[in-house]
Amino acid sequence: MLDKDMREPLFDFLEGYFGKIRTFEEKIIAGSRADIIGVIDGAVAGFEIKSNSDTYTRLKTQTRDYDKFCDLCYAVIGTSHIKHVAEHIPDYWGIICIKDTGEAELIREAVQNPNVKINYQIQLMWRMELNKLLEINSLPKYAQKSKKFVQDKLIEKVDNEILINQMTELLFERDYTLFDWQPVKAVRYRKTKSGIKVRQKRTRYAGKVRRK
Repeated sequence: MLDKDMREPLFDFLEGYFGKIRTFEEKIIAGSRADIIGVIDGAVAGFEIKSNSDTYTRLKTQTRDYDKFCDLCYAVIGTSHIKHVAEHIPDYWGIICIKDTGEAELIREAVQNPNVKINYQIQLMWRMELNKLLEINSLPKYAQKSKKFVQDKLIEKVDNEILINQMTELLFERDYTLFDWQPVKAVRYRKTKSGIKVRQKRTRYAGKVRRK
């Protein structure tokens, strides 16, 4: 089963398992591209897909990056990985298997990731959402300050448990279709009749969002 075939069964499973969840796909986190990030009440969950044709080559780096951002982490696997995936992920990661029949099965539940950092999670927030967090917590607007300054100030002034709950509430409310597309500069060349190659710049968008 390929990655693209695993996603619909996974989304159906997540909706039934978590109830309230909002998911978005192909999100850059640190040095990796997360297959799926899910926002649930008071927590961020990450789902790394390993289809039957995938290897574990990049999983060590991916695990490290998911651990920075996600309270709960899952390996979502095809059936060929059932015997060995646990050897390649921490014991607090969960495992979900997508069977060849298209059914999803929870093999192991995830538990709280001990390595997650609020200073990474807050990077998921847009500036307008950071401004809302300042307002909610009766903090100054810091209009002339950088985004990083505002992130650090919120972490300093607001209890982390309260802050992650506020952040996930805002992420539930976010209209992902407006801005959460990441512009990537792509360059292509074409030949003219004179044989000269012309360099063209265009903007494509990496990342797509699924709303539940």
